[in-house]
Amino acid sequence: MTDTASGVSEPPLIDWRTADRVARWASGRSTVPAHYRPAAMQRDFDEATIRAETLVTEATGLVVTGRARGRVIDRPDWVSANVASFQRLLGPTLAKVAVSKPASPLASSAPGLARQLAAASRSLSGGQLGLVLAWMSTRVLGQYDLLLADGIDEEHQDLVYFVGPNVAALEARHGFDPAEFRLWLALHELTHRAQFLGVPWMRGYFLSLVEAGLEPLGTDPRRLVDALRRAAQEIRAGRSPLRDAGMIGLIATPEQLAALQRIQALMSVLEGHGDVTMDRAGAGAVPSAGHFGAVLQQRRESARGAARLLQQVLGLEAKFRQYAEGEHFVRTVEEAGGRALFDRVWQGPEWLPTLEEIRDPAAWVRRVSPSALTG
Repeated sequence: MTDTASGVSEPPLIDWRTADRVARWASGRSTVPAHYRPAAMQRDFDEATIRAETLVTEATGLVVTGRARGRVIDRPDWVSANVASFQRLLGPTLAKVAVSKPASPLASSAPGLARQLAAASRSLSGGQLGLVLAWMSTRVLGQYDLLLADGIDEEHQDLVYFVGPNVAALEARHGFDPAEFRLWLALHELTHRAQFLGVPWMRGYFLSLVEAGLEPLGTDPRRLVDALRRAAQEIRAGRSPLRDAGMIGLIATPEQLAALQRIQALMSVLEGHGDVTMDRAGAGAVPSAGHFGAVLQQRRESARGAARLLQQVLGLEAKFRQYAEGEHFVRTVEEAGGRALFDRVWQGPEWLPTLEEIRDPAAWVRRVSPSALTG
């Protein structure tokens, strides 16, 4: 990005190439199951993706133009795909932060040293992001990449990723039937694709929330002091200061925190709807769905020590709660008024539940359809 006042191109705040290099190196050091056969797994997911797309359409009523494509990848390729997604998602926001930052005294007195320090800071940020993604690459099973972008080959967009080594390891550890488990995973990820492509306003709304929640974090050092003060208050009140949004929630302004809460509420709806659809669309096709769900729930809750702390800092524990709270919301709403009542969430952003309504579904029902509670 170019600083229009000076005409000088501002480098990004994160060295994305360093992030990719560190993440690929670290993730490549993790063990790959000896029985993992990527070509055979790709054939299985090709079939599962086609079948899941039909089942999801029937279960949700959300219609997507274009055929879904599932791609089996390894951990290093997953981190590269996510570095690219983060760069597309965060790049414009971080560029604005870079341009808006006030010049340091060092920039005028010792410009060469200032550039070296800035480069070191970018590399450090990239390395930290890379290590986080490498750790996450050992946990992720599937992911829908929603970040479509201009100028990128269509072959590399609108993909559902399945991290093959992780899938194979989990199947072996718990004795899962591969055909059932792979269809079950595909059902969840294809539901996310239907949500973002079958609801015309969803993708743009989500990206606008991300921009509002992240811009511009960390530019005022006083915010960190305020964050620590709020964290201490939460601890004294017996609550986790990282509960709802991880470390980002501690340094966000009130306006940014509101945006982050809207993101959490939206993701609770999407994840809960994904889990419900998983069960509904897979009824009959995936007899072991209940067992799969119980194992994955235990897996989400099993982190201890440093892994647990990292989950809290990244806000991943909040994401894990999204599954349970979102599913409770969807099922409670459908008990009150069937799928037709729940489907009102797709009518527009104003129909989405707030975070408070996610945790109190009757409040959302009262707002959008009072008759459902009295009928």
